[in-house]
Amino acid sequence: MGLIPALEKVKGGDIVDCVDIYKQPAFDHPNLKNHIIQFSVVITEGLSYSGAQGNIKVWNPFVVSIGDYSSSQVMLRTGPLKAFEVAQAGWAVNPIVYNDAKTRLFAYWSVDGMTNTGCFDLTCPGFVQTSSEVLLGGEITGVGSEITIHISKDRNTNNWWLRYNDNEVGYWPGDIFQLMKYQATSVQWGGEVYSPKVGTHPHTQTAMGNGEFSNHLSRRCGTITWMLIESNSNPPMRPDPDTLYISSDEWSCYDAYLLTRLVPEPVFFYGGPGARDNPYCS
Repeated sequence: MGLIPALEKVKGGDIVDCVDIYKQPAFDHPNLKNHIIQFSVVITEGLSYSGAQGNIKVWNPFVVSIGDYSSSQVMLRTGPLKAFEVAQAGWAVNPIVYNDAKTRLFAYWSVDGMTNTGCFDLTCPGFVQTSSEVLLGGEITGVGSEITIHISKDRNTNNWWLRYNDNEVGYWPGDIFQLMKYQATSVQWGGEVYSPKVGTHPHTQTAMGNGEFSNHLSRRCGTITWMLIESNSNPPMRPDPDTLYISSDEWSCYDAYLLTRLVPEPVFFYGGPGARDNPYCS
């Protein structure tokens, strides 16, 4: 009891050893470097959120250097702009964490606006893995396919549980948060690019989504469907389209489009090439 069994060799060739569940890095305490991030997201606010879900199309975007990363995720957050608390999960190409340019499953949290604290997967404290079937940081194959990410708070323990497709992966203990121990005040779906060269000249060439700008006709871009929310621990429901709005910091580098008309549910499209073969992003 208390052991996560050895996965030995999982899909994609990753090797994982058996680890005592109580000796995971989640039970130490972390500090990470500052983050410089470009958001292209769809946001909903106005309720007390206890969960969120999205089906995210899988891509393998170009990442120009080991200091950059590109991700697509579901995020819950609360708190002021420079000190918000956040838990998020999805897929990422993150060479500095994973030592390659493969698309991998990730989970992340921070309690101070991603400035000094934060943790990817199990590389530093925060997330407690309970699954022996799903590997955080494991490769996701099948470009153009979809994965389902579901984050939901246990009303009894205040732990935030992560589900990947049909698998319960593990949880962020409620005690690592202060404000978000009880609720989130916003939900975000979409893409991120991290780089020291976001908002600078020359701008980073790291791509978001699959490197294409949003296109609701071909859907050959970052795409999220089945965006659901949970409020006050009630079952998942569709957000009111009137409560959704999109945001992108640099539209000439990465853009966003929310489709709400003539569709049974809102669909979010996003992405872009950064400055790669794009003279308008500088």
